[in-house]
Amino acid sequence: MTLDKFRPYISRFLDPFVKGFDRVGMTPDGVSLVAFGMAILAAVAFLLGGRADPIWYVAAAALVFLNGWLDIIDGALAREQNVASAGGDLLDHVLDRYADIVVIAGLAAGVGDYFLGFLAVTGVVMTSYLGTQAQAVGLDRVYGGLVGRADRLAIIGIVGFLAFPLSGEYGGLTLIGWLLVFLAVVGHLTALQRFYYSWSALE
Repeated sequence: MTLDKFRPYISRFLDPFVKGFDRVGMTPDGVSLVAFGMAILAAVAFLLGGRADPIWYVAAAALVFLNGWLDIIDGALAREQNVASAGGDLLDHVLDRYADIVVIAGLAAGVGDYFLGFLAVTGVVMTSYLGTQAQAVGLDRVYGGLVGRADRLAIIGIVGFLAFPLSGEYGGLTLIGWLLVFLAVVGHLTALQRFYYSWSALE
């Protein structure tokens, strides 16, 4: 179950933003770069939330949601401008992976738990890799599994907002620490789900 399947239903909410970006001359690649910039700022805010003041977690959460929203808009803008291309799709996916990596790096650096960060980022990267590797071996690109990118961004954003008022430790970890545990476990499980689906489809 992933939020990605609901993308077609929110298209009408995208129109004002798509038309606005089109009017000011933004390209889909430009929107993708702005989205990546939001991810970098979110990572810095997560770092500051853990090291300086938990109020930064609120800013980090808002920036994560902005990254996700812009990631939807860039594809819609490409269709609006009739410039959808393989190159644009490649850039979008590369920037999405780097965005995932820098956000998780910010989460891990903020709480000072780099081992959990390593487990989380490898789970997320493997989830994405298995989704595209299925396409490389002749199947459709796989978006399914326990948690897709849209779900992941929503969960990171929600936990980010909650991490400000609930800044204590729970079972030896902060909410951000438990978020890293969740991303690690569910990321690897989702990757294994996608591997099993692809392997079964090839038999």
